[in-house]
Amino acid sequence: MHRRFFLATTLSVLILPGAASASDPTGLPALHEAAKRNDARKVSELLATGVAIDQRNDNGQTPLLVATHANAVDAARVLIQAGADVNAKDRIQDSPYLYAGARGHLDILRLTLAHSADLKSTNRYGGTALIPAAERGHVETVKTLIDAGVAVDHVNNLGWTALLEAVILGKGGPSHQQIVSVLIDAGANVNLADRDGVTALQHARTAGYREIEKRLVAAGAR
Repeated sequence: MHRRFFLATTLSVLILPGAASASDPTGLPALHEAAKRNDARKVSELLATGVAIDQRNDNGQTPLLVATHANAVDAARVLIQAGADVNAKDRIQDSPYLYAGARGHLDILRLTLAHSADLKSTNRYGGTALIPAAERGHVETVKTLIDAGVAVDHVNNLGWTALLEAVILGKGGPSHQQIVSVLIDAGANVNLADRDGVTALQHARTAGYREIEKRLVAAGAR
């Protein structure tokens, strides 16, 4: 009898309303879930209770990186202004700064740049934020990163620069045409070849990207 009473009392304590405050029913830590939902008020409330701002989930992601994945600008702003690390990487080497750049989440990217983003940091492919931004056709993101000072001729582990990746993995359409021009204007070396000795111009010709080919030729590409 006494044992049953003890077990019942113990269980009632475990399921008190406040007992699950550290996590959401989804299994995510509360701060991560609030960040994902873009619930800036809840993020502020949790931070005010002393919740660790750069705590990690099972993937090694901070709440700010979760907010960045969701492009949750309001939550990201609260976290960044409260001191969240914009360079904290997860298990696959993404950080809020790198992910925002790669995905073209411009508002969050600008916030990270204003709060000590490491322009030399690289992703799991050894590339700066500029390279995937160029590949995915994020024109304004490319401009923003160049203006911030990211090196235009950085070479990733595949042997590609932003210019090479824009041509090799891009689609040759208006956004990639514009990015090629932006990179050229920023001083990109149009004759840097990939590991096989193939230049951006040669890749453009092979792919039939005539407009990009014209722009590269005009810039002295061979």
